[in-house]
Formats: sequence, C-alpha cells, structure tokens
Amino acid sequence: MKRSEILAPAGNMESLISALRSGADAVYIGGKRFSARNNAMNFSADEISEALTICHKYGAKLYLAVNTILADNEMTDFCKYIKSTAEMGIDGYIVQDLGAVYIIKKAVPDAVLHASTQMSVHTAIGTHMLKDLGFTRVVPARELSADTLEKICKEDIETEVFVHGALCMSVSGQCYMSALMGSRSANRGCCGQACRLPFSAVGASERNALSLKDLSLLNHTEKLMQIGVDSLKIEGRMKRPEYTASASNELKKALDGETPDIELLRDIFSRGGFTDGYFTGNRCNMFGIREKENVISAKQIFPKIHEFYRSERAVHKVDFFAEIKSGKSISIKAVCGDVSAEITGEVPDNAKKSPVDYDYLKKQFSKLGDTVFYFGSLTADIDDGLFISAGKLNELRRNIIEKLTENIINKNTPKYTITDYIPQKNGNYITIIGKVPVRTFCRTAEQAVVACKKSEYVVIPMKIITESLIEKVSAEKIIISPPRFIVNEDETTAQLRRLKSLGLNHLLCHTIDTIAIGKKLGFRLHGNFTLNVFNSFSAEYLQNLGLEDCIFSVEATVSQFRQLKTEIRVGAVVYGRLPLMLTRNCPIKNEIGCKNCTGYITDRTARKLPVACFGDYVEILNSDILYMADKINEFSGISFAVVMLYDEDAEQTKSALSGIKPTKNITRGLYYRGVN
Repeated sequence: MKRSEILAPAGNMESLISALRSGADAVYIGGKRFSARNNAMNFSADEISEALTICHKYGAKLYLAVNTILADNEMTDFCKYIKSTAEMGIDGYIVQDLGAVYIIKKAVPDAVLHASTQMSVHTAIGTHMLKDLGFTRVVPARELSADTLEKICKEDIETEVFVHGALCMSVSGQCYMSALMGSRSANRGCCGQACRLPFSAVGASERNALSLKDLSLLNHTEKLMQIGVDSLKIEGRMKRPEYTASASNELKKALDGETPDIELLRDIFSRGGFTDGYFTGNRCNMFGIREKENVISAKQIFPKIHEFYRSERAVHKVDFFAEIKSGKSISIKAVCGDVSAEITGEVPDNAKKSPVDYDYLKKQFSKLGDTVFYFGSLTADIDDGLFISAGKLNELRRNIIEKLTENIINKNTPKYTITDYIPQKNGNYITIIGKVPVRTFCRTAEQAVVACKKSEYVVIPMKIITESLIEKVSAEKIIISPPRFIVNEDETTAQLRRLKSLGLNHLLCHTIDTIAIGKKLGFRLHGNFTLNVFNSFSAEYLQNLGLEDCIFSVEATVSQFRQLKTEIRVGAVVYGRLPLMLTRNCPIKNEIGCKNCTGYITDRTARKLPVACFGDYVEILNSDILYMADKINEFSGISFAVVMLYDEDAEQTKSALSGIKPTKNITRGLYYRGVN
C-alpha cells in the first residue's frame, strides 16, 4: 500500500520550517497576491525562493496557492508572477480560476496544476474532466464520503484530501456570505468569517448555527491510503507554527502505524473537539465554536510542541567512500540515493603518532549533527602510517555535505519551459443592442408557467420537472438545473438522460461536474454564476469547453462588465435573493430539527436569511432582494439578464419580470461597492 504524502500549510517561514522538521513531505504556501488566504503573512518573492531551497533540501515539494478568482486588470501581473515562480522551481500551482489555468498553460506549458477545493469538484466524472484539462491533482470538495472519495481515487489523477483543520460551513468556492455582507470575498482571498458570528433558527443570540467543528481524519489514515488518496492535507495557513508542527507530527505517527495524540491536537486548536462527519456519513454533532478554555490549553502546551522542530530532521541516508593514499590528494565521495558529490583534500602527512584508521574516519564522518542527513556506511581505502587532523576531516565532511546538499536541491528543483506569452483578451467588447432577453430561475412549477411567457429561457430544478410541466412551458425554453451538489452521480446522470429523452436539451452547469455530465449526455450547456467567472479569460475558457453562455460572477462590479471582451454570451443577475452559502449541513435541522423548521435563520441584527432545502443540501439565501432592473443599461457587457425567484407567487413573479421594484429589503449587491 502506497504511503500518502503529508501536506502541511505555512503562512510564514517559521511555519514552513516547523512543518518540514515535524514530518511533512510537502508544504503549500501563498504569495503576497493571488492567494485565498490574504490575511496570512504569506511569502515575498525572495521568501518563496528561500522556501524552495529549504523544501528541496529535504526532498519535499512546495506548492503555491494561486487560488483566487482574478480580474482582467490583474492578468498581466499574474502572468509575470507565474513565470517568475516557475523559474524558481515551484513544484505545483493550486488553482481555482479557469482564466488563471489558461494563463498558466500559456506562460508555462509544462507547469503542474492542482485543482483547488474551491473548484467544488465532487464527482468522479468531474475529476476525469480535470485530468483531461491538464491537471495532475484534484483537491475534492471536503463534504464527500469515503465511498465517493474512493470512486474519485480510481480516476487517473492524484487526489489530495483535507484530513485536519477548520471546516467551512459552505462548500468551498460556493460561499458569497462574506462578500455580500461585508465586501470581503472568500473567492478573492479575503473571507471575513461571517459564519462564525451568531446565527440561530429561533433567534437565540448565543447560538452559532453556521460554525462547524474542526475536521480530523487522523484515525482514518489507513482507510484513506487503502482507497488511494495520494496526499493528506492539513488546513491552516493562518495558524501558528506550533499548530503546523503538531498536526504534521501526529499525522506522521498515524501513517507510521502509531496512535496519534488527538488530545494534544485538541489542546492546540479545536472548536469544541473534532468531527469526521462527512467522511463517515455521520453528520450529527458537527457544530462547535472556539471556547476560552481551548485558547488557554493551547498556550500551556506550546513549549512541548517546540521540541518537534527545534532541530533539523534527518531524512537522507548518506554513504561515504574515502581514498587516503600516500602521496595523493585525499578523495571523498558521498552518495545519497541517486545523488552524489565528490571532493578532494590535501595530501595527507606521514603520521608521527595516531595514524588515521577506519574507526577514526567513521567517527568523524558520522558527526552529521544538525543536518538533514544521517550516517549510513563508510567504505575506505587507507594506506598505513598517514595522518589527517580532526579539523581537516571535519572540514572535508562539512564541504562534501554542503556540496551534496546543493546537488540534492538541484535534483529536486524542476525546470520548466517559460514562454514569452503576454495576456491579451480575445473577442469583442459586448454592447447591448435592443431589449436585453431575460432568463428566469424558478423554484416552483407555478413560477415556471408564468415566467415562460416573458423569458428567453426558464431554469427549472431537475427534481420538479414533469411531462405535464414540459407541455405548459415548452421543452426548448427549459434549462434543467441539476443539483448544485451531486451526492449520487449515477442517479443524477440517469435522471438527466431521462429528461433528455423527453426533448429537453439545455443544462445549467454549476461546476465542472455538471459540465462533464452535460458533455457526456450531449446537452447544450449554460454556465451558472457558481462557476465564478470573473474575467474574460475564464469566459473564453468555458466557450472552449463547449458552453454557449455563462452568468458572470455576482461579485463583479458593473465596471468589470464593461471590460469584458469575449465571444461567449455573458449574463448578469439583476433580481433575486442571492445564495450566500451552499452547505451539506442544515443549520435549522441541527438546532431544532426538520419537524420544527422555520424556513430561515436570523443573524445578530435580526435579519432573516431564508434556508432553501434540497434534501441532500441547503442554500442559505440573502435577506435582501437584489434589484438592478432599472440599471440594466449600465451593464454594457451583458447578453442577457437573470431573474432569480424564491418564494414569489404568480403575481410577484409577473412583477419581478416586469422590472417593478420591490417595496422593501432592496440591495444593489456588489455591483457598485465591489469586493476586496
């Protein structure tokens, strides 16, 4: 059974060193820009170069997170950044934005791409598509069971699974709460963790209905290796070096067949303990918050953790070969696997007393001290009666270890092809000609029947589409909306195949997963805003994948729409309650149970956030209704407008489609204020 990689987080150099000295096989970091943890200290260009040297000395990998969505005006700087870090020898890029994927492949064709968990991929077919797109590794959504992960691991692509650390309430990449509430976008690396604030299904101010316990799968490492997980990932680029060290150390113990100290990890950082709920399928008791006693415990145990990384960790066995002959320069060779180094020293003197022998030589060369090496063996050819001082032997040992270290670093530093590519947008700037067509997202059959009269297309949830509804709405007007989170890939595929046989040809694509299923079944594909298209390059990428159109990010501003230059049709949401979160855990069910469902949760300001249930997942919606129908002319870069309905009845549906302004709880979203 293949041993999985231990992948640790680092927000600064001390954390990186603590990870490597405590057992990590690889480290992931972020730079000063383009990283989904902008609030971490992160690494400057010089620090990235230094970090690579340190990692490659250990034989460890260094992965760079460039997993934010990017704006058009950032692409030139992003391209330069990718080229410079590739030249340094980064082992892989963790990416969310499809436009970023395009830029990286143009700038560095042989770059190693890892699909960030923010791509929200959660099926085997979606994983397979990533492999076809040139990714070498996928980080699946954290909300998957062991059975689903096992299916994903059977695809011909590396898998990286979070096994310890904080859990977001929302599926990563599908959370807009921090952005819409405080202009701090999680997809742009500035999550404000609004979910950790008080929320409740019954208005209780002391409840934290959106705060999950931290994850820990350290007791499931054998199972993870059995199903074929390549990399076991620790969350926490914003956490202290002691956290990184302890998690890396305990994960290493688990992989070595020892029992990890879960109590130690709980004391270092937890939110009322740990959960393995998604992996095991037991999603009870997953909620928790950081208590005062947790913080006190952590401070008390830090000195113990420092011992994990006080000294270098010896990871390379080195064998020495020495030739010490009369009248000839001393010759030393050091071999570490398939890497070697050779040096020569001075001609040895004749011994007046205590001539050099094998035992003396072995004693000096085994003094590897605070290095990444441990002594393996010594083979020596020594003439009798020769003398070498301890000082000279120590110098020879230091010099050859230094040279061997340099050779190991060079061997472990990848070389890439770097082009002279400069980002240039293709296509044309889109301008509105005539009346903008409307596309309506419906949640009920009643809404769909009313909306079809004024809509170019009507988007309808897969589970409510019936033959009688198709007759009332018209098959050519219906865009099927499959589940945003697919729990059973085979079942969803079968249901979509049945609907296609009834004459439905249009499919809304929420993630790469639904793009892959849609292409397999031969649907005409339309991209949802949940694909997080934030620039012209991402839009073009979707067109190359076969999509006819896409809805631009709800985190974009109207001015960003004006910068769009693309051939694909692009839409904007102009009405509706935007989803703040997509989550596998229902906060209402956890707090009061399904029988007592209120249909909403309240925040600390008493705002009511509707909770829409889809069985396998829920959407938490904004309390305010986005209204931009009176500002459509400002979207000079859209081809269609999107109306998203929630609980509107027939008359309210007509009003929404007529552009009538709601009487209360109106928001302009992020179209003017934008996000950080």
